[in-house]
Formats: sequence, C-alpha cells, structure tokens
Amino acid sequence: MADDLFHGATELEGRAIREISALAMDAPAAAKSGHSGTAMALAPLGVMLFSRILRHDPTDALWSDRDRFILSCGHASILQYGLAHSFGYDVQPEDLRAFRQPHSRTPGHPENGVTPTVEVTTGPLGQGIANGVGMTIAERILRSDYGEDLVNHRTWVIAGDGCLEEGISHEAASLAGSLGLDRLTVFYDDNHITIDGPTELALRDDAGARFAAYGWHVINLGEKANELDALEAATREAIAETARPTLIIVRSHIGFPSPEMMDRREAHGSPFSAPAIEEAKKILGVANESFLFDPELPHQLIEALGDRRAERASWESRIAASGRKGVALLEQLEFDGAAVVAARPEPFPGGSMVATRKALQRAMDGFAPVTKGLTAGSADLTDNTGVVLAHSSAQSAANPGGRQIYYGIREFAMGAIMVGQALHGGFRPAGSTFFVFSDYMRPAIRLAALSHAGVLFVFTHDSVGVGEDGPTHQPVEQLIALRAMPRLHVVRPSDANETIDLVERFLTSKEPETTALILSRQDIPVLEGSDAQASRDGARRGGYVVREREDAVFTLVGTGSELSHCLRAQELLAGEGISTRVVALPCWSCFDEQPLEYRNTVLRRSLPSVSLEAGATLGWTKYVDQAIGIDTFGISAPGSYVFDYFNITPSTLVEHVHNVLGDTK
Repeated sequence: MADDLFHGATELEGRAIREISALAMDAPAAAKSGHSGTAMALAPLGVMLFSRILRHDPTDALWSDRDRFILSCGHASILQYGLAHSFGYDVQPEDLRAFRQPHSRTPGHPENGVTPTVEVTTGPLGQGIANGVGMTIAERILRSDYGEDLVNHRTWVIAGDGCLEEGISHEAASLAGSLGLDRLTVFYDDNHITIDGPTELALRDDAGARFAAYGWHVINLGEKANELDALEAATREAIAETARPTLIIVRSHIGFPSPEMMDRREAHGSPFSAPAIEEAKKILGVANESFLFDPELPHQLIEALGDRRAERASWESRIAASGRKGVALLEQLEFDGAAVVAARPEPFPGGSMVATRKALQRAMDGFAPVTKGLTAGSADLTDNTGVVLAHSSAQSAANPGGRQIYYGIREFAMGAIMVGQALHGGFRPAGSTFFVFSDYMRPAIRLAALSHAGVLFVFTHDSVGVGEDGPTHQPVEQLIALRAMPRLHVVRPSDANETIDLVERFLTSKEPETTALILSRQDIPVLEGSDAQASRDGARRGGYVVREREDAVFTLVGTGSELSHCLRAQELLAGEGISTRVVALPCWSCFDEQPLEYRNTVLRRSLPSVSLEAGATLGWTKYVDQAIGIDTFGISAPGSYVFDYFNITPSTLVEHVHNVLGDTK
C-alpha cells in the first residue's frame, strides 16, 4: 500500500510527499526537459526538513533570522519548487506548469531572486556547499555582534554525488571543518547514479571518512531515505553538535518508487514516459492526472508550522525590545553593512610612485572601521594583496566575530564562500589573489554576477609586470575573459587615489555591484593637478577624458598602469608639434552604462585612436581604431624588461601615431 512508502510520515506529510513526487514527474514531462529522479527520491527528506526542522515562515519568506536552505544539486530544482508551493510560499500552480518555460518563476535550475525559498543560484555542482559555508560564516559573525537573541539560525544544504566529486566541495569542506562551523549541515544524497551510469565508474571514495578527516561530524544513515523519523533524528543530532559541521549521508534510490526508472541513469536527466509516470503514480496512490494539486494542502501546512511562525513573531518582539541594537542589525541587513564615511583616507601625493595594490591597503585601513559589513581575506596572499583588516582579527571558532578570513589556497571555494556571505545579507565581502588565478575562481565569479551578489573580487599583480615569476604567473587573457562576463564590473584603476575612490564606491553603494578590482604589483605614477581632478570627476563613470585638446589629431586610450604611458606619449608628441588627447577607461561595463552623448564626448571617434594595455587586444576595437597589447604568453624576466620586450611603452605609442599620420621619421 502507498501508506507504507514513507515511514513515520504524518498524514499531512505523506500527502505533501506524494504531491511533490508526482510533480517531479509531471513538470519535466510537460517541459520535455528536466530531472525527475533525484527530486522524487529526496521528497521525503525535503518535506521532513520543511515540516519539522527549518526555522521558516511561508508568510514572511525573507524573515532575516530564517534558516537558510540550499539545494546544491540544483538540477533537482522541481523539488524545491514543489516544497515551496506545498508549504504555502508564493509559488502557484501556474508557476509549476510553466517549469523551464520562458520567463517563468520556475527556471531549470534555482536562481536567486526568482523563486521564494531559493537563497542562492545553483546548478554547477558543488558551489552550493561553499555558498552554505559562506552563509554560516555570515550568521556566526552577526550572532557574535548582536547576540543569540537576535541572530540564531542555521544553514542546511542538500548535495549529491556530483557535488562531492567537484573539487570545490573538498576546498569548502576543509575550511568549514577548520573553522568549526557547527551550524552547517550538509545532506549527502548518496544515490550511486550519475548521467554516465553508476558512480562506481569513477567514484569509490569513502565520503564519511573524508569528511571526518576534515573535522566534520558524520552520520551515516544508510537506507533510510524514506524514513522521516530516522531523518529527523539524524538532523536533531546535527543540531546538538556544537563544535563541528555535520555531514548526513543518506542512501536514496533515484526515481523511487518507479519500478521502471528507479536506480537507472536515465532517471537522472530524462523525463519519464507516460506509462512509467502512470505506474509510479499508482504506487504513490495519486490520480493519473498531470499537475494535480490539493488546494487545501498549503493552508494546512502553514497552519501546522504554528510553532515556527511563533518563533518569527517572538523574534520581532525581541528586535523591538532591543532598541538601538535591533535597529543597527536591521540596518546592516538592509544595506549589507554599507560604509558610513565621515573622513576619507589621506590621498597619495601627486607625482609619487605607488602600486595600486598598496592603495587598496590604505583603503582597507580607512574604510574597514566604518563598514560593518566588510569581511576580507585572501587565498594565502593577504599581505601581498592589501586586504589586512587592522581593526579585526582572524575568523575562527574561538573568535566568531573575526572578519579577517584566511581562506587558504582555495581560490574557487573563496569565491563561492563570499557569494554565500553576500547573499545571506548584511555583508559585502572582499577576497583577493593574484590576477592570473582568477581562472581558478571563474565559475564562482560567474554565479556571483548572475546572482547580483555584492562581492569585491580583488586581483593584484595584474600584468606581465609580475616579471621574474614568468608566464605561469603573468596574466594576459584574463582581462578580456572577465570583461566578457555579463553583470560584472571589471575595474582597472588609473592610479592609487582612483583605487581608493572606487573602493569607496563599492563600500558605500546601497546595492553594490559584483566587482573585480584589478591592481598593479609595480609602482605607478599618482596623477596630479588637472589629471587627478579628471579622475575624481570621471572614474566612477568608467571612462573619462584625462587631457583634452580641442586641436587634437589623435586619441590615446589606456587603463591601469598603461595610462601613465599614454600621458608620457602625449607629452613627447606635443614636443614634436602633434596634439593628442588622453582617455582613461578603467571600467568598460561602467562606461557602457553611460549616456551615448557622454560616451561620444569621451571617445571622439572622429579622430584616429589607439589603446595601450598590457593584456590581450581582443575587444578593444569597440572603443578605438587599433589596439596595442599582448596576444601571447609572457616571459620570465624583470618586469621592466618584459614591458619593453612587448612594446608596452610610451615610445610605441609615439611611433604608432607617426605611422597612422603618415609622417614616420
């Protein structure tokens, strides 16, 4: 009988599990696309969590002290959408019928900001685990600052075999164990199936032993995926663990209870056939009708959550009674701990030589004490990259309020952990490494941009100026690779003071953009006089005229350290009687957002133009006629030699202008 399928389930829970399992077949079948099997197998776990464990209130989906739920195996998105609907969140039957359809609220993989209960964007496997680490860190810091009466929630992650195979899960789990993040619980859906077939084709790890070695508490439930009381008992054991994160291993059977599809690889990513759906629904005890919903179920489940809803009401009372502390917490959550700047850091003297990475440290020193939401860290390069928080200390179990995070040599996990912090609310994290290693972090940057996560990715040692470290450490193609990413502001400041200004912009913005800040290793000239004023007036617009000449016959365009070469070339050409103008384009995407009239005034495309940048030339023809750059890998030599070798010099610009004007000497 169907009642024997889900042991320990209440009548109400059983109805929810059956409805979600049926939906997990109907929605992909209607869309002719989607993943039914995992959602079906995890329906009992999902219902148990939402019914018995999660601190949540469907009538206030964004209550800030709610538990965070992350479906790291985002291909099972129909599970989360079904849970949201059944438990009374604003996910309607028409939304579920529109699964994977254009502009629906139920996309193929969960997207932050689109569907209630979706906290982070998942799909690329493993990142959800790292996002969960970030959210747990965020909760820990807020709880340390404001007290357990006002901040007291947990993070729950469901992950699959693919998540644990991806390397980011190893990075994130190792750090979580090191930090002792006891309010993080990951359920490992050990269903032994991937798209290619049985996991044994490529995976024979002992996941429990591995996570135990990372310092996690491990619970292996075995064949209990359909036993709600056993699932709850394991979950409450995780809650009782106060020193470590917990991994709960559950052996499920993909496609359960379909006799035709259970434990088959086809159940992972192929919609079920009509006969298979009919047979599975018969076993479930539900009518063979597509998208059949019990209209009373959401109301009844909301009613059954009375104790959880009472927790929210009690929390609101405590917030009100806490006075200024409660107001401060709500403000930090609303504005992600934006900086309140009364006095800016002292500017660097015009004409001095300062690496922009060193300017970042001055920005951290000046802004960190007035930025409640700032956390900062690095992939083992903290001193080198300028993200030392002198006012704070290292995050750890012994120091839960520490905002200095030592991520270790884990660039990918660092990126995704920062995304988790930002999407938790209350924070605007900054994390740093050498620019060439942005390649290790790129998938996390992409999901940050896709999610509108207010993260500051700091990349130093931005060019072949790295010198003797050689081509393995000399970024060439990374600038254009990141510039190609939608919704990402890639910013390469012109000098040290511009760096401070653009950091201030990120820290004070009410809605910070996902930003990659690209900084120099080597010292570069600090702008002075009218050049400095042009930077102050125009840098935040992404592009500006540094030196205008009405009689100019040529435009020289540069970014970062190469702007100084453009300025020097202008002076050399002026000495030869050739008038040129100089433009800085520190942020292409910011510049592209400006009105057309402003962009035309800056670029003056009626004049011949050339750009100089120590990176790939791809993409520059959108702004200039010709680009001078580096379209090959670097060499191991002193930085000054490498710049000369690749013709990243003022004299190269001078020669180019002569060639174009036809007056080559």
